[in-house]
Amino acid sequence: MKDEHLPASGLGQIGIILVGPKFPENIGASARIASNFGISQLIVVSDEQFDQERMLKMATHKAAHLIREMRVCRTTAEAAAPFHFIVGTTARQGRHRPQDQTPREVMAEIAPLVAGNQIGLMFGPEDAGLSNEDLNLCQFASTIPTAGFSSLNLAQAVAIHCYELYTAARPQPFAGVPKSEFANSFDLEGMYEHVEEVLSEATFLHDTNRVYWMRNIRQFLGRMRLKRKEASMIRGVCRKLLWHNRRGQEAGLPLIEPIASEQHQALEKAAQ
Repeated sequence: MKDEHLPASGLGQIGIILVGPKFPENIGASARIASNFGISQLIVVSDEQFDQERMLKMATHKAAHLIREMRVCRTTAEAAAPFHFIVGTTARQGRHRPQDQTPREVMAEIAPLVAGNQIGLMFGPEDAGLSNEDLNLCQFASTIPTAGFSSLNLAQAVAIHCYELYTAARPQPFAGVPKSEFANSFDLEGMYEHVEEVLSEATFLHDTNRVYWMRNIRQFLGRMRLKRKEASMIRGVCRKLLWHNRRGQEAGLPLIEPIASEQHQALEKAAQ
């Protein structure tokens, strides 16, 4: 019986992002898994210099090219910048984190987006997982269900997610892959900076609620799957508001009026 495989380029736009891995063997094992499923990008976020021989030993010769071509970044934001959609993996749950789903549920949503888009699968350190700041960069959150004892090795988590994506993407046609119109992480982070600046000038954001509101705004806009031109449009609106407000301040007629404390309280109460 003829074995069916994805075309070699089918998951070529998928990247594995390892944030703060502790052991070079886990990097090598992750490269081996990625290669098995046709994934050609491996990114590590770390300040450490990992022993290449230990990584290559676990990667085997089939995935040695992923280790040699591995991209090393200093920050998670730098690693995330090229990707249009990112799946963050987490064992922790919370009301301020993205809505978590099983890997199978997440990959069913991701599969139609594979063609033409850069997709990142992000994994945290073996001992702590991804931070809230890391998950702010993700549009999807995935939690592997276990029978009461949640202690999976990093490479095992990578394998489960790669398998589920490979399986979900198999029926998708990859011929004639279009250029993505979606905003990538770099575009979105620039947009969020402008949104935060406008809301700060309006005093909607202050030191005690900034993290809470920006996380909610990120989750809301992340669900919209903004196109690049839409993110650019929002940035343009924010720039114009800031420009007019600063001109108005010089003339004593600010465009953006500070929000009164009672309005703050009403908004925060409604969001609870």
